[in-house]
Order: sequence, then C-alpha cells, then structure tokens
Amino acid sequence: MGTLANELNYSIPSNTAIMSHPAHATLGQSSYPRLTRSLSAIESWGFGLTAHISWTALVPAIHAALGSQAIFVWIPAVIFGMLLNYQVKRLGMHFINVAGGTPNYTTKLLQNYPGLASYAAIGYLLNWVSYLAVNTIVLKDLIKVNLEALGIACPDIFLEISFTLLPFIVAFSGTRALSILHLFFVIPAFGLLITFCVQGLCWLAFSPVSPGFFPSSWSPLSFVDWAKWFFFVTYATYSCETASSFVADSRHPTQTLRFLDVAAWMMPPIFLGGSWVVMRLATDPNLKDNAFLNLVAASLPFWGRFAGVSVSFLLVAASLLGSATVVSNCPRILYQLSLDNHISPVFSVVSRRGMFVPALTLTLVLCLIYLIWGDVARIVAVGNIGWFVSFMLLHLGLWLRRDRPEVLFPRISLGILLLEVVVLLVGGFAWGWLNLLIGLLFPIGVMGIDAVIRRVKFPAFHPSWWMRRYRTRPVVIIKDSVILQVSILIFLLCSAVAVGWLFGVKLNKIATVGGENIFVVLLMSVAFVGVAIACWTTLPQVVAIAEARESAEHLFTVAQDGILVVDNQGIIQQANPATESFFGVSPSELPGNHLNKWLPALVYYPEQWTKRSEQILIGNGKNRTLEVSISDRPHQDFQEYVVILHDITQRKQAEQILRYSEAQLRQEAKQLVSQLVHSEKMSSLGQLVAGVAHEINNPINFISGNVGYANQYIQDLLRLLQLYQQNYPNPVTEIQKQTEAIDLDFLIADLPSLLTSMTVGAERITEIVLSLRNFSRLDNAEMKAVNIHEGIDNTLMILEHRLKPKSNNLVIEVIKEYGDLPLVECYAGQLNQVFMNLLANAIDALEEAVENGEWEVREEALSTPQISILTKLTSENQVVICIGDNGIGIPEKVQKQLFEPFFTTKPVNKGTGLGLSISHQIITQKHQGKLECISAPGKGTEFIIVIPLNQQAI
Repeated sequence: MGTLANELNYSIPSNTAIMSHPAHATLGQSSYPRLTRSLSAIESWGFGLTAHISWTALVPAIHAALGSQAIFVWIPAVIFGMLLNYQVKRLGMHFINVAGGTPNYTTKLLQNYPGLASYAAIGYLLNWVSYLAVNTIVLKDLIKVNLEALGIACPDIFLEISFTLLPFIVAFSGTRALSILHLFFVIPAFGLLITFCVQGLCWLAFSPVSPGFFPSSWSPLSFVDWAKWFFFVTYATYSCETASSFVADSRHPTQTLRFLDVAAWMMPPIFLGGSWVVMRLATDPNLKDNAFLNLVAASLPFWGRFAGVSVSFLLVAASLLGSATVVSNCPRILYQLSLDNHISPVFSVVSRRGMFVPALTLTLVLCLIYLIWGDVARIVAVGNIGWFVSFMLLHLGLWLRRDRPEVLFPRISLGILLLEVVVLLVGGFAWGWLNLLIGLLFPIGVMGIDAVIRRVKFPAFHPSWWMRRYRTRPVVIIKDSVILQVSILIFLLCSAVAVGWLFGVKLNKIATVGGENIFVVLLMSVAFVGVAIACWTTLPQVVAIAEARESAEHLFTVAQDGILVVDNQGIIQQANPATESFFGVSPSELPGNHLNKWLPALVYYPEQWTKRSEQILIGNGKNRTLEVSISDRPHQDFQEYVVILHDITQRKQAEQILRYSEAQLRQEAKQLVSQLVHSEKMSSLGQLVAGVAHEINNPINFISGNVGYANQYIQDLLRLLQLYQQNYPNPVTEIQKQTEAIDLDFLIADLPSLLTSMTVGAERITEIVLSLRNFSRLDNAEMKAVNIHEGIDNTLMILEHRLKPKSNNLVIEVIKEYGDLPLVECYAGQLNQVFMNLLANAIDALEEAVENGEWEVREEALSTPQISILTKLTSENQVVICIGDNGIGIPEKVQKQLFEPFFTTKPVNKGTGLGLSISHQIITQKHQGKLECISAPGKGTEFIIVIPLNQQAI
C-alpha cells in the first residue's frame, strides 16, 4: 500500500452528487475520486462465475432436507435468477458509470425514497459479507479435520483470523492482483464444476449401472417447506449478476455486461443439472448435509478415485474465490453509496489501482462481527434476510419506474415482488423469528454506524485525512528490486520445500486415505499467501517498472519530435511515428539505414557526432533545418545512441523575419519622425496662418468699417464746396491760387473713385482672411460635417497668386464641376491639407511644363494649362473628388512609388516627398477611403479621392 500511496486520482464522475454534510463542506467536486478503468473484460467475467461455484456449499443442505423434491425449489429460483440477470444487464447499460452493480442500481430506482434505497444496498452488502464469514468457517473446518488426521493440532482462532485476513491482504494492495488471482483459479474450478454436472447427467442417462434418471416416487412438498428453501437458494440464484459490480472500472463495460447473458444460461446446467446429479446419486442418509461427503458420493461413480481431490478443489475454490469476490465487490458498493450521498464520504476514497482502504476496513469489521456472533446456520439465515429484502426493494423500484426504458418485465417484477413478500414471511419465520428480526434490524444498525461516522470528528472518518495521508507519504521504490525479488523467491521455494518435507514425514508415519485433500487445500492457500506476499513486496516494483516502460513507450509514440535509436555504427534501430514527417518514409522502413543518408553532414560514427548541432535536411525540394541532439545510452555488450530531431525551420525563418522586421521598423521609425516633423510644421503653419489672419482681421475690419463713413463725410464736404462756388463765384486771389495748385476739379472727380477702390481692397482682404481661417480649421480638429466645396474654394483662394499669368503670359484655368453634395463627415483641416497638396502638385506640374518649353509643342486644343475639379456623390453614399491637370503626365514606373514616403521627382530643397504620402494616410487611414492616381505620359494626371459620406456608419 505504501508504494501506491501517491497514485490516487481525485476527480469526480459526472453522475455523482456532492455530499452536503457540514463536516465535508470544504470538499469540492474535485475531492471525490473516480474509478480507473483498469480491469479487462475477462477479469470481470471471472467474478461473475463466483455464485455458480458457491452452489457446491448450498446443494447438500437442501438435498438432505427435501430429497428429490428440492428440484421444485431450484426451478423457479433459477428462472427468477435468469430474469434478474437480463434486468440487471439493461440497468447496467443505462448506468454505465455506476459501480457496485445491483444494489446501487436499486438506489437509482428508489432515489425518491432514500431511506429504502440505503436499506436495500446495505442489506445486499451484508449478505456478501456473511458469505466471507461462512467461507472462513468452512475453510477452517476443512483444514482442521485434515490436519487432525495428520496429527497436527491448530487453534481455531488462528485459522479463522488467517483465512479472514488472507483476501484482505491481497485486496489492500490493489485490484488487478486480486482479479488475476481470482481468474487463475475460477477457470479450472468452473470447468471442473461443468464437467461434474454434464458428466453426471450423462452417467445417469446412459450408464447401465445407473439408478435411473428419474426417481420411482415423489414425496409431497408443503408450501412452508418450499418457501423456506426458496428463501435459502436465492442465496446463489440471485447472485449470478456479480459481474455488474465491476462495470465502472472495466476497460470494456459493455462486454462485462454482456457476460450476464452467459451467466444466466450457465445457471440451468449447474443449479438444476448439478442438483439433480447430487439428489440421484448421493442417497445415503448418513451423508446428512456434509458438502464434501455428498459431492464425493455423487461423483464417485464416474470420477472414481479422483472424486475426493476434485471435490476438495471445488470446495476450497468456492470458499477462497468467494472470499476474493467479497473483498472486491463490497468496497465498490460502499464507494458508489458514498458518491450518491447515502453513506459517509470517507468511503469514496480509492486509489488509481483500486485500493478502497476505508471501505475494506468496514467490510473487515462487519465480517469479524459475523464470526464472533454466530455459526454458519445463523450467519446464513441472518445474512440472507437482508439480501432477500434487497431484491424485494429492487423489484419494487422496477415497478415504480415501469415507464422507464431501462426497466424490463415490470409486470413480472410486480408478481415476483408479491411472491417474495409471502416467501419472506413464511420462509423467514420457518428459519426462526429471532433470526428474521436480527436480519431485518442489522442494516438499520449499519446505517446507525454510518451516522456516527458522519458526525464524529475523528480524523480517519473524513476523506480529507486520507487524501493528506496519501499525498504526504513517500513512494518507496527499491532501485535494485532484483535483489528483493530473488530473495523472496528463495524464501518461498525454501518454505515450500520445508512444508512439503514436513507433511511428507507426517504422511509416511500416518497411513491415511485422503491425504491428497490436504494437499489441495495447502496448494490453493499457499497460492493466495504467495500472491499476498508478492503484492506487498515485489509486485509494486514490477508495476512501477511496467508503468515506467509504458510511459516511455507512450512518450516515444506520441512525441512530436523525431526520436531515433542508432547503434555505434550510426545504423537506425528504432524510429518513432513522428520521423515520418521528417524523412517522408514510414518508420518501419528506417531501421537498417544509416542516418547520414538523410543528414549527410553527420560523419560515419556517432561517437564523433556533436552532442547538439544544426543539420540541413533536403527533401521534396525544400530545405529544413533540424536541431539534432545525441545522447549515448551504455549497455553491457553494446552501445546505443538516442537521436532527437527537432524541426527549427520556422524558428530560423522567424529569426530572419525578425531581423528584417527590425530593419523595417527602423526605416518606418525614420519615416515617422519625418512625418511628425512635417505634421508639426504644418500644424505650426496652420497656427501661424490663423494668427496672421486674426491680426489682419482687426485692422481691416476697422478700415472697411470706416471707409463708408469717410466716403459720406467727403461727399458732404464736396457738396458744401459746390455751394461755396455757386454763391461766391469770385473768391479772393489767395483762394484762386490754392485752387489751381491742388487742381480742385481733378480732385473732385477722382476722390469718389479712390474711395471705391479702397472699399474693394478692404473687401478683398477680408475674403483672404476668411479663406486663411477656413483653411487652417483650428476649430475643426474633430470629425464633423462640413461643406467640401467651401474647403476647395478656400484652398484655391490661397493659391490664386500662382494661378495668375506670369512672364510667359500663360494663365492656369480652373474648371469646376461641383456636384450636389450634402455636408460630409470628415476631418476638415486634414482634408484641406490634402486639397492643398494635390492642387499645389498640379500647379507645379503645369509650371514645370511651361518653364521647360514643353507646352509650345503641345496640340493647339490643349494650349491652355487647366486644372479640373469634379465632385459627385455615388449611389453607395461615397463622395468622389477628382483633381486633374492637362500636364505632361506621370510615367508608370513613377506612379508605383508616388505614395511612398520621401519619394519625390522634384529638385533638392523644393520637395520633401511627404505630401502625397501624408495625403494617402489621411484619406485611407483617417477617412477609410481611397486615393488613386490615373496618368499617362502626354495625357495629364488625375487624382481621385473617394471617402464615405458618413464616417460613423463604417
């Protein structure tokens, strides 16, 4: 148990409930274990044959009491047992994860009646525990009789304790060892039992010395006797569904449940055929109810001198295998009851290898209570009462859940229930009212013990104590387990020789018939003892080695890296499945080839290889980079090397991409810095323009506001002067001289025109200031709906000086084709910056063509430089703005680089190469639009801007 301590599994299955007892409130779902599916189907089948073999202990008693009439008890009991097997199989298919079998299926059927459900399950459990106590007493009596014949005295208490603890010692070490041991003996025992039944029936039917297949007369059978013995034989016929107890930890649960069909059809040849052989051949009244004598008498006619040893083997096998089954299925019953909140949660503690320590402990305590309390007859009578009531409640549950698909034969179940009620009352009283009362109260007493366990604060009564114990106890693994195993083997062999020699001496001194019987008992007992010793000594080491091997093989199989084993010549010996993705060859085809066939850079001998290196693998026209790690593994006679192949091609590519990304990021950072500088300049320019516009606006407002008044005042003065001239036509000489000096007539004629020019100039300045303010858009940093046409016009106003004729007398004509646009959601200031860049570039292109004299060679129809501006709204609510010129155009090669940062075709210090790049970012990133250039040499250039009408709808 120590070596298995740290291997507990503490996860809960989905079909279990969390217990609500306050003492365990701190435990969550993850605290409850689930069974590991470790048993093979055939191992669970072995447990399903135990009840058939137990028939050997029951048939003598009913035969001695009823004679040939006993067959009328066996027939209905077998029919009911077969129906029960089919019903339990259907329930098991429905409750596929429920451990414990029939009693725990009953609790599911009676889930609305938790008290009855708990009573049924515990009554079933107590009968199996009583079976263990009965087996102990039977084995004790058998050993004692045979030892006394050899003159060897052995105390009863020693034999009882030994045969009680023997199956528990194996069970406390895990489930697999016990199931394998059980299977090893149950197959020959069951085969021998079938042989007895078939051979006996054939001998009765065909032997010339047979007493006849049928008796010559039948004695009457009262209903009381029938009920009494029907109640008795259900001890065996109802228990042939034992395999269902192991469904939850079977690797193939459906196959385990299908065995119930086989178990059902094995009942007639054994329970009916075997009983008929005993009743027809064991007719001596002196045999009484002795199982050994009755079976020997029945088999002696056809087995002869082998009858004694064969019967001894059957009886010992029935007892030991029955005990092994008890310590296997009883803990599972308690385990599932604990998960379903019917008993204390401490019984749900179980290791990954099937160690039900608290449940086994309770089973042992109940068995000792039986042994201390009574003899075989009382134990069987009391134990069978709870058992019988348990199946009554099962049939009740089937009737209550008759509408469920997992319930078969509900009406038949109701009829069996009514018959069982009568049998319990009649047969139970026939076995003694005191036994009936004790049998009915015993499950209630166990429920009371459980209530005490739930409430007492003793640490061992709580699952958390067991969990901490298992987690903290160190795993004891003996590194050199070969020494231990050889030592134990020597001890067992020496002990076997010594015991054989002692018994040989005794047998030589005392001539006795039947000495082979004690040999059979000792053989099976020593086998159980030997397995028990191995379970606590060498088996944990063997299991640890097997698990380590399985883990290594699993890792070798599922590893994503290629793993190769090569010899000291570099020849591949083994390869895992992952190598196929490296070499493109099935792993089965790799052994026998040298590794340098695929990795040519490796030299011939592995001892010269570098422990870790990078190799190039060429395959399918692609180069892959592999990281090759080599580790040597020394052996006594040779040396192997483990080669691990790890594909680092993507890592290498990622490193290359990273280096490229770093260079690209540095370039982008440089561009970003330039863009930030440019943006800062544009921002500063916008602030400067806005500031200048503001400063000009104040005085021009003063001028434009006062020009009107000045004009009015001057007109008043001129009218007054005219009045003086009319009334005083002959002024004094001094006035005449001054009039001639200032040319009064010209002044009177020109002064109104002068004032009109001043008014027009003030208005022009006001328009320019307004355009500057609108272009800077300092009040429009956020997105808002604006008039696009106004932004274009303001930009043209600022650029108007560049549109006027120069020394070459060529004027740039602007053609506007404005569509009917509503207000457009945009960043107005940034969009105006785009208009400025595109219009300025168009003017630059036209001026460059004029300055280079290229315009004179153009066709007459295109002799006037033009800039065209077109706007429209599409049906998809997309605003289209086209700004084109009729210049010399842009070559296709240059067009591909137009929007790249720092690309420019202008002379040094005339262009930064950021205007179109920034414009492209403003349109595509800020406005989620498109900016395209359509141009061809000699056919002009057109920039097309497309932005959504409503940015917030994107």
